[in-house]
Formats: sequence, C-alpha cells, structure tokens
Amino acid sequence: MRPTRFLMIGGFLGAGKTTALAWMADHYIRQGLRVGLVTNDQADNLVDSHFLRDRGFSVGEVAGACFCCKFDDLVQTAQQLGDEQTPDVILAEPVGSCTDLVATVIEPLRQIYGNQFALGPLVALCKPEHGLQILADQPRRGFSPKAAYIFKKQLEEASVLAINKIDTLSSEELNQLTALLQRQYPQKTVLAISARRGDSMESLVAALESIEDGTSDTLDLDYDLYADGEAELGWLNGMATLSSEQPFDIDLLLVEVLDRIRDTLNHQQAEIAHIKLYADAGDTSAVANLVAGHTDAELSQPAGINTSRVELVINARVACGPEQIEEAVSHSLQSVANNHDISSDIHSVQCFRPGRPQPTHRLSK
Repeated sequence: MRPTRFLMIGGFLGAGKTTALAWMADHYIRQGLRVGLVTNDQADNLVDSHFLRDRGFSVGEVAGACFCCKFDDLVQTAQQLGDEQTPDVILAEPVGSCTDLVATVIEPLRQIYGNQFALGPLVALCKPEHGLQILADQPRRGFSPKAAYIFKKQLEEASVLAINKIDTLSSEELNQLTALLQRQYPQKTVLAISARRGDSMESLVAALESIEDGTSDTLDLDYDLYADGEAELGWLNGMATLSSEQPFDIDLLLVEVLDRIRDTLNHQQAEIAHIKLYADAGDTSAVANLVAGHTDAELSQPAGINTSRVELVINARVACGPEQIEEAVSHSLQSVANNHDISSDIHSVQCFRPGRPQPTHRLSK
C-alpha cells in the first residue's frame, strides 16, 4: 500500500493556517485525491474544526495538548481518517503556540510509522501582523521576548517560510518582511502568499512536492523559555447561546463583539494573538477573526442572514491571564447583546494557561 502523504502547516496564532489548509485540501481534491485534515488545540471545541467540516472536509481533532504531547492521539486520529478509505494526503495544523515539531512529530512519524506516512517538509506561515515587529526587534513587539522566542523558533525549524496575507500588505511592508526572513533564515525557501485569495498558493504546493526531505537537525530549543512563553498566553474556549424575539444580523453581531473585545483588551494593554467566533444558525454558519490588537475584525465566512437564535463557539488566545480574557469576552458579549435586545447565555467555558510541553518522543534525524 502506498504511504499517505503527511503535510504539516505550522505558524503562530492567527497566521492563517486553517485558511491555507482549506485551500490546499480543495486543490488536492480537484486533482482526484482523497484528503483528510487534522486540527489541534490545547482544549476541545475548535472553531477551525467547525469551519472545515462546514466545507465538507473529513476532519479529525486532537485536543488537550499539542501534537508533540499527544503524539499517539495524532497517529490514532490520522489512522481513523482512513476507516472507510485511506487518504492520499493528510493535512495537519498544529497549535499556533507550538514549536519543535520536526523532532517531536515529523521524525517520530518517519522513524516509527514510515511505512504508513510519507513525510513532507515542515511549512511555517509567517504572520505579518506581528512578524514585522518581532523580526525587526521593534520596541513595541506586541508580545514579551519569551513569546517572541516561540515565533522565531517556528520559523527557524521550518524548511518553507510563507509570508501569508500579502493582500493586506503594502509593497514596502512585503519587501521589508521578505528581506528580514531572507537575512535571518538564509537557507530557507521564502514565499509570499495569500491563502484567502489564493495568490501564489500553487507555489507553496510546488515547494511541498519538490522538497522530499525537508527536515533539519533537531532544533536547539530552551524548553524552560519555551514553556514560559506559552504560559504567558491565556486560553479560552467556550460556547454561548444567543436568542431574541426579533431576528438579528449574525455577521454584524460577530464583528461588533470582536471589536468590543479588542477595545477592552487594548485598554488593558493585553495583546491579542487570535480570537475566533463561529456562529451556528442551523442551516448556515458564520466565522469572524481578530488576529491582533491593532487590526480590525474580519468576517472570513459570512452567513448573510438574520436569525433569532445561534450557537456561538468562542476561541480566544491573548497575552494575559485567563481570568482577564474571560471577563473581557463575557462583558463584551453581554454588552453587545444587551444593545440589540438579545439574550446571551455563556456556558461550557474552558479558561487556562497552557502547561509545560512534555513531548511523547523527541528524535533527531
């Protein structure tokens, strides 16, 4: 049996990994290939999984820790995607605060399960909203040096670096970010793409197919610094039910909630890594994103309808304490709901800081 091609697309929180995976899945399906996707998070109930399943993809989810710490779950999830028909390609999206993926995921898969999986090179999407600040070592980088350490290590270990969201950058910003990556990581393949519009995505696929063995030596990583950097990010996954006697516009409501959360956290000087909202209205759904404190909310999947009831999934990752995130999200959602005479019931909230990474395996090439 021919091994399943296993491709992992990493990058920091808010880099656009899920959008890239969706484009690539569509690309391989158009080629007549069977595709499975695996999402990953520190907690369950992911906006990303809902978004991808809504688009008709076969999606497995590894929850509770990074791929590296849940390696056996990753393998089991990937294998279960083939219960009916073995996928030709598996596209995997690791947690956006995770690094050291070559030694803890790619090499263990290669050395232990090499007869089942054909490993492609690791890709890291470079998030421009924080990339320019971090790589240029600007005074206002958004995150502490410990969190920025993770951002840089993700780029250091990948074989392919893709600047995403070029449709949001000026020519000057794109040239500056490209020059920074090429100077700091001279051995890497550097691309510029827009996963949302599809710009140069074919170049990313070509790079994945042309580099048969893109793994590098085991990353030189300070696990204490890595753990401290992850622990500086508060994590919230929750659900809420919104209902009203009069139908309300789902799309406008999601954007208004994110804008209110952003303003609240900016006032508290808490930097946003990524906040995602998914609204399920039964026959249709909507997704909205916020990827930094200095950007506007983006409606990445509009519903285009008014309704009187939705189930809302909330994923928030912010550089502050979990209690601070929970208060900001709860207060903002309730305030917007009250302004529109909507009843809001928040439930199933998980709020925490990520624990220290404890990989199942850590193998050198």
